[in-house]
Amino acid sequence: VGTIPDRGNYGVHLKSDGTRIGELDEEMVFETRVGENIILGATTWHVEEITRDRVVVSPAPGEPGKPPFWKGERPGRPIELGRALGKFTRRLGGISRDARVPWLMKHTRLDEFAAENLANHIDDQLAHTGALPTDQTIIVERFRDELGDWRICILSPFGARIHGPWAITLQRFFSIQTGFDVQIMYTDDGIVMRFAGTEDEFPIETLLPDLDAIKNLITEQVASTSLFAGLFRENAARALLLPRQGPRQRKPLWAQRLKAQNLLAAVNDFPKFPIVLETYRQALSDIFDLDNFRNLLKDIHSRKVRVHDVETRSASPFARSLVFAYVAEYIYEQDAPLAERKAQALTLDRHMLTELLGQVELRDLIDLHVLREFEEQLQHLTDEYRARDADEVHDLLRMLGDLTEDEIAERAHTDPAKWLADLEKEHRAVCIDLMGNRRWIAAEDAALYRDGLGAMPPPELPSTFLQSTEHPLERLLQRYARRHGPFVIHDLMKRYGLHPLQLEHVLSALERDGTLFHGEIRPGGTQPEWCHVKVLHQLKQRTLAKYRNQAAPVDEAEFCMFLPQWHGIQSGRTGMEHLLEVIQQLEDMPFSWMMLSQVILPQRIADFHPDMLNELSTSGRIVWVGRSSLGINDGCIALYRREQASILVQPDNDYTPPHQLHSLILTHLQHNGASFLFEMEESVFQSRKDCTKREFKDALWDLVWSGLITNDTFTPLLEIWRDDSLKHRKWRHSGRVSPEGRWSLVANLTGKKITDTERVLTRTHIFLERYGIVSREVSRAEDLQGGFGPVYKALQAMEQAGKVRRGYFTEGLSGAQFGYIGAIERLRGNTAREKNGEIQEEDVLVLAAVDPANPYGALFPWPQPRKSESPSPRRIPHAWVILVKGKPTLYVGPTGRQLITFSTQQYEEQRQLKAAFAALRHLPKGRLRGEIVVETVDGIPVSESPYYDLMLSCGFKNDYKGVSLSCSP
Repeated sequence: VGTIPDRGNYGVHLKSDGTRIGELDEEMVFETRVGENIILGATTWHVEEITRDRVVVSPAPGEPGKPPFWKGERPGRPIELGRALGKFTRRLGGISRDARVPWLMKHTRLDEFAAENLANHIDDQLAHTGALPTDQTIIVERFRDELGDWRICILSPFGARIHGPWAITLQRFFSIQTGFDVQIMYTDDGIVMRFAGTEDEFPIETLLPDLDAIKNLITEQVASTSLFAGLFRENAARALLLPRQGPRQRKPLWAQRLKAQNLLAAVNDFPKFPIVLETYRQALSDIFDLDNFRNLLKDIHSRKVRVHDVETRSASPFARSLVFAYVAEYIYEQDAPLAERKAQALTLDRHMLTELLGQVELRDLIDLHVLREFEEQLQHLTDEYRARDADEVHDLLRMLGDLTEDEIAERAHTDPAKWLADLEKEHRAVCIDLMGNRRWIAAEDAALYRDGLGAMPPPELPSTFLQSTEHPLERLLQRYARRHGPFVIHDLMKRYGLHPLQLEHVLSALERDGTLFHGEIRPGGTQPEWCHVKVLHQLKQRTLAKYRNQAAPVDEAEFCMFLPQWHGIQSGRTGMEHLLEVIQQLEDMPFSWMMLSQVILPQRIADFHPDMLNELSTSGRIVWVGRSSLGINDGCIALYRREQASILVQPDNDYTPPHQLHSLILTHLQHNGASFLFEMEESVFQSRKDCTKREFKDALWDLVWSGLITNDTFTPLLEIWRDDSLKHRKWRHSGRVSPEGRWSLVANLTGKKITDTERVLTRTHIFLERYGIVSREVSRAEDLQGGFGPVYKALQAMEQAGKVRRGYFTEGLSGAQFGYIGAIERLRGNTAREKNGEIQEEDVLVLAAVDPANPYGALFPWPQPRKSESPSPRRIPHAWVILVKGKPTLYVGPTGRQLITFSTQQYEEQRQLKAAFAALRHLPKGRLRGEIVVETVDGIPVSESPYYDLMLSCGFKNDYKGVSLSCSP
C-alpha cells in the first residue's frame, strides 16, 4: 500500500451504508460544495458531506447535476506519431481541392461531411498563413491579441515532448537576456507566447536556442517548474519518504505538496540525492525528449525542416486551438499563466479577510423586500409552493415541522382537512398538543417532539415512530432556522415555550459549529438576530443580485468624464489634507518626478508647491521610493503614506551591487542607520580615497532608482534637475528653504511581517480609490503581480460585507466590475450631454498620458487613429491626450512635435478638433519651454495636413519647422 503515491483522488461513498461507488479527482472536489448534485456514471448524486478523504452522497434520481472533470497531465505525443501527422498534413496540402475529398473518403473512415470540413480546414490555413505545419515545415505565426500585445504561435506537429524543452529554453532566453515579460504555454500542437507591452520585432533566430547549451540550460531550468515539483512528490511518496499515519488512511494532496516542498528544500544541497536524480531522469527522459529535440534543431539549422515566418491579423485556424488552450489555462489558474507557476501564488486567509473588513453591516446590506419575499418562499406561502394533495401536505410537515390546521390551510390550494384525515389514518401525520394548541407533525417526528419539547404523541402510534432521537432540541431548532428568516429568541419562546437560557445554550452551540450566524441582520431591527448560514447566504446573494440589476452600464465617454472628476482634476482643492487624499489615490503608482511635481499633483491641488511634500515627509506622514531612472535629471518614484509603506513596499532582496561604491553606501546605512549626505561621503571616502564626488553621487542615485534607499525629504529630487525651465518656475523664487534630509534604507520601512491577505486587501482598497470602478483590466493597467484572481476574491468578500457593489457599470470593461456605492451613483449621474450643441470649456480636458485619470492605454485600448499610417499612441512620460466630452480627440507626443488625431463622428469632427487644438495652449511648460512646435499631424507634415487651416484659426503661427503655439498653463 505504501509504495503507491496518493494521486489526490477522493472516494465517493453512499451515506446509507458507506459503500464506495466511485472516485473523484481533488480538483473536482475543490470545485464542489455540500448540497450540490453531481453526475457519476449514469446517476445523479446529492453531496451530503465532504471530509478529508471522501465525498458522502445520497441518490438524487432525476435531478440535474454537474458532470465531473479532471485536470491533469497526459503523456506527450511521441515524435514518431508527430512525424506521421506532419506527413499526413503535408500530403493533404499537396492534393488539389477537388481531389482532396475523394482521397480522404477512400483512405480514411471519414464520411463526406467530415472530409469536406477537413479539406476546408486545410484551405483556410493555407489562405491564412501560406503554409501548413508538417514534418518538413514549422510555422512561426505572430499577431496582436485583443489587448494589443504580441502573440507568437509556433505551430508544429512534433508533440509536447519536443515542445516542452523548447518552451523552457525560450522562457529562459526572453526573461533573462532580453528582459521581456513573456507568458508561455505548450501543447502537442505547438507553443504559444504572449509578450506584454513591447513594440519590438522578434527575429527567427531568437526562437532557435543554441544546440551546445540546450542540455545544461534545460537541466538548470526544469528544477524551477511545476512539472519537477509534481514528479518529485510522486517519487518521494513511492520511496516511502512521505509516510502516512496508517496504510488505510489517505493523505490530502495539499499536505503531500507541503511535505514534498520541505523535503526538496532539505536536499537541495545534495545534488546526488537519489530521489532528485530520479526526478531529473524522469523529466528529461520520460516526459521530455531531449535527443529528438536536438535532432529537430539540427534539421532546422541544416534546412531539412523549414521555418515559415508569417505575421497575421488574427489567429489562423491551426493557431486557434493553441490560443483557446492558453485562455483556458489562464482562466483556470486565476491569472497565473503556466510560465509563472514558479512564482509563489498569493493565498487569502478568509478568516483574516473578514477580520480586516470589520463587522458586516447586514442591516444596511439586506433588502427588506427581498427578505420578505424569501421568507414567504421558505414558509411555502407563495402560490408555486402551496400543497396540492396529501403527499405534499406530508412534505410540508417534514420540511417545516409543527403546523396548526390554519397554518396548513394558508399553505394549501384547498381545504386540507380531508388530506390530514387521510394522513392520520395512514399513520403518516399525527396531531399533538403544544403550547395549548393542536398542531400537526409528520409521524416520523413524534420522538423528536417528545424528547425535545415533551409533547406526547397519540398512544395508537406504532412504536417504530417513537424511537429515541439524538439531540432532538438541536435538530428542531436547526429546522426552524432553515425555514425562517432572521429570528430572535422571543420568537422561539413564543412558539415552543422554552426557557431563554436553554435556547441560548443550544443556539450558541450551533453558532460555534458554523450552522447559525448571530448579528444585526433584519433591516429596521432593534436587537441581534439568529439566522441559518445558508439562509443568510441566499439572502445576501439575492439582495446583491437585485443591486447588480439596478445599474445600467454607461459608455466609455461617460466613464472618461467620471474618472477625472473622481480624481479631482482641476477641482480647486487646496491644502495639506487634500494633498494627503490625493497621495492616497496615487499610492504605489510610479510616476516621473518631473511629471508628478509639475503636472499630476498641480492638476489636483490648486496651491501645490513641492515644499508641501517636504512638510508631509519631514512630519513622517509620507515616504517616497525610487522605481527607475529616466535619464540624468529625472526618474520614476512612488509615493506612500508611511503606515501603508510596510504593506506595499517590497524591496529587491536579491539586489547585487554592481560596484564597490554601492556596497559601501549600503553597508554604512545598515550599520549607522539614517544618515546625512556628508556622513555617508566621509564614510565612503575613508574606504575609497580615489573616489570622486561625481562617482559617489552616481552610485547613490543608482541605489535610489533601484528602490533600495530613500530620503526623508524631497529636496534631493528637486536638486537633481536644474535645467533652464526651472528659472521660470515660481518654485525657484519661493523664498522657502528645505532641509537636506537624511538617507536611509527602504528595507527599514518593511520590517513588519505582512501576510498576503493584508497586502491584497490593501491594494484592493487602493484600486477602488484610484479608479472608483475596479475590473479585471486593472491587473493590466497596474502590471499586477499574481494577476487579478486574489484581488477578485477580496472584492467578493467586500461585496459580501456590503462595502462595495458588483455589476456591469461600464461598457468596454469586463463583466465582473466592483465599485463603491458613491462611485457608482456618481458614474450613473454623470452624462456626456451637449449644452445647446456647443462645447463648453469644462468639456475639454488636457491630461498627461500616464495620468491614472486617463483610462486609455490602461483600462481601455487606445482608439483607432484617424490615419492608419499614424504612429501608435503610448502611455509614456511627457505625452498628452486631449479629451473632449470624454472622448480622446488628440494625442501629443513627448516633444510636442507630433500630433495624432482619433476617429470620431463626422458631424462632431470639426468642433471637437477645434476645441482640442485650442486646448494645446494649456499644456504645462516643462520641457516645452513655454511653446509647442508641431511638425507632423497623423504622420504627415503639418503643412500638408487637412487640419492646417483649422490650426491657424486656433492661434497657431507658421514656423520654419511647422506651426507653433505659445503655452499658457
